[in-house]
Amino acid sequence: MYGGLPYGGIEVICGPMFSGKSEELIRRLRLSIIARQRVQIFKPSIDDRYADDEVVSHSDLRLAAHPLSNSDQLLPRLRNRTAVVGLDETQFFDEGIVEVVESLANRGLRVIVAGLDLDYRGRPFHPMPAIMALAETVQKNQAVCMVCGAGASRSQRLAGYSGSQVEVGSSERYEARCRRHFEPEEELQLSFLRTRDSILKVPTKLPSPAVKPPSD
Repeated sequence: MYGGLPYGGIEVICGPMFSGKSEELIRRLRLSIIARQRVQIFKPSIDDRYADDEVVSHSDLRLAAHPLSNSDQLLPRLRNRTAVVGLDETQFFDEGIVEVVESLANRGLRVIVAGLDLDYRGRPFHPMPAIMALAETVQKNQAVCMVCGAGASRSQRLAGYSGSQVEVGSSERYEARCRRHFEPEEELQLSFLRTRDSILKVPTKLPSPAVKPPSD
């Protein structure tokens, strides 16, 4: 028997990288902790960018978390009195996480899920779409485009990395981009980056003004 709440439910926080998903997840979970609700947090073990056993936002907010290799490990680690479950970087879990999340909500637990909704190609990042369809609420965050400053809904993988869908990284590998400046094709992306670097390049030393010889 789980702790539960008067009713269960699924809340999704999604969006591109650098849009504050983990920060919002931590904020909601901290409010539950302040309210003295029993909270457990889980994350995929592949996400070890900042810590192995913590959920960490890009602004360095932190909460202790259980790293999992696969979704089958979650239910055996769930405590009897847990009322709120948080999941971060959910796009890295296997498809089984959808059934686990739905099961938790049906048992009366509040489940807060954070993750990318789109991959580096701008395509749905499974299993997030299935969880979003089952959720009671979905909050879609935007970041700021690194090119023009507009609202960003895409995660741009920078050139020089593999074509694998799952490639963990931070600002050294990814940028937030708006729809206009998002470029998933590598060759076009390289051309775009060269053009941008050329435009933004600042001369290291300004040329000295020409000095006219004094007139007789």
